[in-house]
Amino acid sequence: MVDKPKAVVLFSGGIDSTTTLVIAMQRGFEVYALTFQYGQRHAMEIEAARRIATHIAVAQHIVVEMDLRVFGGSALTADLEVPKGRVPSDMTHGIPVTYVPARNTIFLSYALAWAEVLEASDIFLGVNALDYSGYPDCRPAYIEAYQHMANLATKAAVEGRQHLTIHTPLLHLSKAQIIQKGLELGVDYALTISCYEPTAHGEACGCCDACVLRLQGFAAIDRKDPALYCVTTEGTR
Repeated sequence: MVDKPKAVVLFSGGIDSTTTLVIAMQRGFEVYALTFQYGQRHAMEIEAARRIATHIAVAQHIVVEMDLRVFGGSALTADLEVPKGRVPSDMTHGIPVTYVPARNTIFLSYALAWAEVLEASDIFLGVNALDYSGYPDCRPAYIEAYQHMANLATKAAVEGRQHLTIHTPLLHLSKAQIIQKGLELGVDYALTISCYEPTAHGEACGCCDACVLRLQGFAAIDRKDPALYCVTTEGTR
């Protein structure tokens, strides 16, 4: 039997990263899932990531702990208000306060280190340039630049044993297209959580940017979101 190529998948437990993880498996990779507990207020996603990684049976799942609250600068890591009640058109301009400074650069650096240890040449990242066009570290130019840097940065690359490719299969898909793709691949979205400010019981708020985009994505394909919400969301389905 030919061994499957290994891939590191950045994995938060939300819709995008879960769909990306399953796409990596569908493409024939042995998946190594990498999750970060970085001081985010929506840390409930860590438990979701653990549930999904167990349910899907990835090769290995690591949760890295760090504390980006020491820098702050984001509604996810500092005492700043999470935007609520915005419509998707409000999210298409400017950089939102939920942007975490340099987060994807930090996460990709960990993924690069693990990939070198695993002798893997592939990293999967669930960034999306349509729904969050304001995030500078979700742009195609950023991914291309990081990949170029990564292939200059490691011993394995310098010695010719690794040529890293960063895969972004969701980059140009709408949330509805992402959900549809995941459903076709058998993703159980009831296991995922997207909310920026869930309750202690894991119920989503239904009105932060992440919830709005998630709900509208399901509504666009005429499907009910299986996530639990602390408020009624029938009007957005």
